[in-house]
Amino acid sequence: MANEQQKDFNTMLHDHKDMPKYQFITDQKSIEKYGGNKMYFAPPIAYDRLMKQIPCGKVITVSKIRDYLAKINEADFTEPITAGIFISIAAWASEQRTEDKTPYWRTLKAKGELNSKYPGGITAQKERLEAEGHTILQKGRKNIRYYVKDYEQVLFELE
Repeated sequence: MANEQQKDFNTMLHDHKDMPKYQFITDQKSIEKYGGNKMYFAPPIAYDRLMKQIPCGKVITVSKIRDYLAKINEADFTEPITAGIFISIAAWASEQRTEDKTPYWRTLKAKGELNSKYPGGITAQKERLEAEGHTILQKGRKNIRYYVKDYEQVLFELE
């Protein structure tokens, strides 16, 4: 995102944009990739509510949140692009609030990767996760990425 300081992310967080909604896809390649044709679009606040459930010492991935939303809404999958955008909106909205914070730093990308699009970037997320007892690994030489070590062992299960 750009110009984060000039945006009202809490307004964006509560803008439902005609969601929740479903869409049926017909592209066979996508149907095979996602395991079905019923795609769910969750509003931004749905991601925020789930991210708030992750306790200290635990983490979750974007895909786990998407899978959970699809399951409870009887869809085959949750739309991936808006999911990433809405998770970033939840993070920035939390940073703009003085109360009712969302522990967004506990929501990781695929394979336990840290998210550079969060407020403060990788450095801030890394510091917060390390403060909660996680070990962060650096991988790569040119395209450096950061991951929570053994993140699978501390994954939070949404119920």
